Amino acid sequence: MKLILKIGQRISLIDDNLSGVITKIEEERIYFQTNEGFEIWTTTNQVILDRDFEVQIPEDLNDLLDEKEKAYSKRKIPTKKVKGVVPPMEVDLHIHHLTSSERGMNAHDKLNLQLDTARHKLEFAIRKRIQRIVFIHGVGEGVLRAELEYLFSRYENLKYYDADYQKYGLGATEVFIFQN
Repeated sequence: MKLILKIGQRISLIDDNLSGVITKIEEERIYFQTNEGFEIWTTTNQVILDRDFEVQIPEDLNDLLDEKEKAYSKRKIPTKKVKGVVPPMEVDLHIHHLTSSERGMNAHDKLNLQLDTARHKLEFAIRKRIQRIVFIHGVGEGVLRAELEYLFSRYENLKYYDADYQKYGLGATEVFIFQN
């Protein structure tokens, strides 16, 4: 007598102490998920049915999942507005974040690209009335950091200082822009 198997039925292996629920059937292969969550395959002649533990899985599982997804997307999740400190805008000045290829660029070109980016981001923040910016420059030899400090010193309406050590380490400078 040939065993008729369906997805969702509970099976046990004849020669091994493994059992689980059938998840997929392909010709002679039967895939099942064990109680421990592993997916294993075997052949039809190696299994027996566990009739006491049958699990019913609907034929149209995709339709059921689509209904759940629609119901979930309609539900509004309340947003919590936090008053007080607004997180700073972050600008990473590492060269690999600014250009896709450094090929053909010497140290001077890289530094100019980093400074131009910093200046543009700073001007953007001033225009958009963003009060805090963190420039991530890295530790290195300190050339970029010194040039950034020179750039910041040319603006009257800002103050700069080392950024939060726990979050950024030694390689970042935070700028606070005073707004009118």
